[in-house]
Amino acid sequence: MATYVISDIHGMYNKFIELLNKIKLKETDTLYILGDVLDRGPDPIKTLLKIMSMSNVICMLGNHEDMALDCLKFLTTEITEQSLSEVSEEMLENLVTWQYNGSKTTIDGFRALDRAKQQEVIDFIEDMPEIEEISVAGQKYLLVHGGLGDFYPGKPIESYTIEELIWASAEYDIQYFDDTYVVTGHTPTQGIPGNPRPGYIYRQNNHIAIDCGAVRRSGRLAAIRLDDGKEFYTGD
Repeated sequence: MATYVISDIHGMYNKFIELLNKIKLKETDTLYILGDVLDRGPDPIKTLLKIMSMSNVICMLGNHEDMALDCLKFLTTEITEQSLSEVSEEMLENLVTWQYNGSKTTIDGFRALDRAKQQEVIDFIEDMPEIEEISVAGQKYLLVHGGLGDFYPGKPIESYTIEELIWASAEYDIQYFDDTYVVTGHTPTQGIPGNPRPGYIYRQNNHIAIDCGAVRRSGRLAAIRLDDGKEFYTGD
């Protein structure tokens, strides 16, 4: 009954399957995915459907799912002269922003689904939690895609906005909590200043950063087993 965490798969289905095989995930284990399953890589919808089929996986909201949600709903609407005339400036901006951030493979995979399966995907994304507080082997962990934006000591977890949780990057030079490790994705470890192991899991000040740039040419998809801290990688 082990607990694993992965983040930022970004449509890299083959790397995801390879990593599942490496960790030998059992039905009695729990796997948390810290968002950003979608966009950029070749198979985001295929990856998401695989996750949806796994009863022992808790998939959390990333900024790419947040970007995609309203746009995917828009893609399910019937395109008519009237519907086009009613498209808001905000929706157009969302579509442009999403396209800039690698939406094409998500759109292609989504359009290949029938309408019922498209709705299942939308419902699944809508139900994704933004934050999880868990305890493993007596140690507390806070799991979140991005970080804790506008952090200050004593700020209640429930007062953080979605933007602060999934769009803000973790501040690795700040120790948020004395008794809790904060596990995040969102920021590839290749870009963390002072990281002695770019492209591998980064630990500092009770932070555990696990986005190892899977979608990059030389990047890795990483998993950490919280029970003992063991790290697993594709591409090694």
